[in-house]
Amino acid sequence: MDVKEIISKINEAVEQLDFTTARKYIEDNLEIVNQERAFLKSNAREILKFIIEKINSGEKPLSKTEINEIKVINTYASRLDIRGLKLNLKGKEKLLLKDETLNYLNADAKIILEGMGAIKK
Repeated sequence: MDVKEIISKINEAVEQLDFTTARKYIEDNLEIVNQERAFLKSNAREILKFIIEKINSGEKPLSKTEINEIKVINTYASRLDIRGLKLNLKGKEKLLLKDETLNYLNADAKIILEGMGAIKK
């Protein structure tokens, strides 16, 4: 893809409020998009700014498998299946320590995990 096509796809995704797709395009073409940021819409520039701040802080974005693991945690918490939740949490301590993980947890999961002492209030 050339630069104009990338920028237009990002702007189109932002117009349709598909921020996930826009973020993916920006992450895949970060250098090019950063150089041509003047052609981005304001929401796309904010996504670019957010991604650059995350990279500069040294924090890696969550992978698809990590996001899926969080969805499973949310499902167990919504069903109030504490036993299943505890079994699922084994070996995922590092995932719960990431700051971005809290953004993906639903209210039930946050309350239960805080009660268990797995995450901080």
